[in-house]
Amino acid sequence: MNRRTRYPPLSDYAFLSDCHSSALVSREGSIDWCCMPRFDAGAAFARLLDWERGGHCSIEPLDGGKFAGRSYLDGTLVLETTVRAGGAEATIVDCLTLRRGGALDPHRQLIRIVEGGRAEMRFRLELAPRFDYGGVRPWIRREHADVFSAIGGDDALVVWSDADLEAGEHELYSEFGVRAGERVRVSLQYARPEELDRERPEPPGAEEIDKRLEQTIRIWRRWARGARVEGPRAPGALRSAIVLKGLTHPPTGAIAAAPTTSLPEALGAGTRTWDYRFSWIRDSTFSVGSLAEIGFESAADDFRRFVQRSAAGHVEDLQIVYGLGGERRIGEQELDSLEGYRGARPVRVGNGAISQTQLDAYGELTSLAWRWHERGNSPDDDLWKFIAALCDAAARRWREPDSGIWEWRGRPLHFTHSKLTCWAALDRGLKLAEDCMRDAPTSRWKRARGQIRTAVESKGYDRRRGVFRQVFGRNLVDGSLLLLPRTGFVDYADERMIRTVDAVREDLNDRGLVRRYSLDDGMKGREGAFLACSFWLAECLARQGRTDEARETYDNAMATGSDLGLFAEEYDTRRREPCGNYPQALTHLAHIEAAVALTEAERSAEGPS
Repeated sequence: MNRRTRYPPLSDYAFLSDCHSSALVSREGSIDWCCMPRFDAGAAFARLLDWERGGHCSIEPLDGGKFAGRSYLDGTLVLETTVRAGGAEATIVDCLTLRRGGALDPHRQLIRIVEGGRAEMRFRLELAPRFDYGGVRPWIRREHADVFSAIGGDDALVVWSDADLEAGEHELYSEFGVRAGERVRVSLQYARPEELDRERPEPPGAEEIDKRLEQTIRIWRRWARGARVEGPRAPGALRSAIVLKGLTHPPTGAIAAAPTTSLPEALGAGTRTWDYRFSWIRDSTFSVGSLAEIGFESAADDFRRFVQRSAAGHVEDLQIVYGLGGERRIGEQELDSLEGYRGARPVRVGNGAISQTQLDAYGELTSLAWRWHERGNSPDDDLWKFIAALCDAAARRWREPDSGIWEWRGRPLHFTHSKLTCWAALDRGLKLAEDCMRDAPTSRWKRARGQIRTAVESKGYDRRRGVFRQVFGRNLVDGSLLLLPRTGFVDYADERMIRTVDAVREDLNDRGLVRRYSLDDGMKGREGAFLACSFWLAECLARQGRTDEARETYDNAMATGSDLGLFAEEYDTRRREPCGNYPQALTHLAHIEAAVALTEAERSAEGPS
């Protein structure tokens, strides 16, 4: 079996979350990725990055049984997978459990339940934890008659099942049958090894496991009922919102960009592998904006407070990305021992972008404060001091080159999008100062805002073609230009923006999708189409009243999603496979915004009812 066939396509995986830990479950019933007790913890199951050494938890049907289908329970991240063998049928239910008060005190528990539907089916359970990304083969220890622990380093899993478990040297196994109406349950709960030495864990029991499943379903559905989204695209938009909620870390308000690391953006090239299990200011402000758009507004204030705390209230100490607890040191290291997904190396832990300058953070945070103000939440004294410092920094630093929205790893450049987000910081700051009657150096901010406009309209605009440029002085476009109307600098209907949208669609077209740029970034391998850009294009077209074109673009992007409605960062149009980290918050939030824009455009075209 070669690397490509051994590693399933990313669309084969379902995403589980309790908003602390995460897991990916394959179409074949195997958990091949699981990080506990936090998204950015060392993986206990990492077969996704090394098929032989990474570890997994699989439930396989015996006697010729086949996996027949799967779906999430409506409004949840609870997965049901149907298995059939002849006239027999069973369902595997997977979830990370939720509880009341779980925002601060979660169960940290993954449960798997096999429920008989028709006749009898037999299954084999194989539990092979490999802590620290496959680096530690665990010590398997019996704690009670039906409770085992797997211990290694500073990690442990407490394993219980009402099937008979058999211990190997570093694994647990079981073969069991299930008849109609019966259940076989497996519980994996994270623990600290020293806690197990102080007090042996008690078995949770079948009744408690069933209760936790029902509670998890109720909590997810209670949250999902808060959605304000209508029309034929509402179910997909809600699914994307649930994914974003699943990537949110409640103790702090941080939002992870993705639950995975090192899934390659260029399939077959063995390059472009990054760790996205952290909270980027830009992506997170986009996420809370999208959630607020459809009714989930509290996330915006939670994230705003997270950033303010993490920067210690000082803009000078602001980073572009943080650990989910507000950690500042998330430096990048390479795990040379791992094969990587389909051989894509290096496998990285941490992210080197932490040291980059990305000027758009000023504009995104100030715009977030403005949107929050528009919803009736004016800044208090501490927040205003922070906003004013953001505006001062934008006025002072807008002339500097930076790494931009795409986290350019080469020499910093003068990206048009970065300049315009500095313009947006000043524009929103001036509006907040006026609306809230706050003292501010308005003359200096207005002067800097005017200077940025002049620079963009001269250096960031290709007069010959009549379109905005990706970089000052270079006649190339990129996907970030699709975001310019959000800054308020230019309207969607402005002729310059209409021409820019057409240029992006023409120059960056990839079989109906959109690549994020064509400028040589110095890295090997051809990236896939960038799915957020495809949804941004659909949104722009919809806002311009080009409804048929918007619908076609939106449908092309939707076709890249999995059967469960999950999207990766990118899509390889040649191999017809998703690529990059998965599922990706940026893609899901762009999906929500495109769905809302297209629905509004269609209603507007229909006229008053």
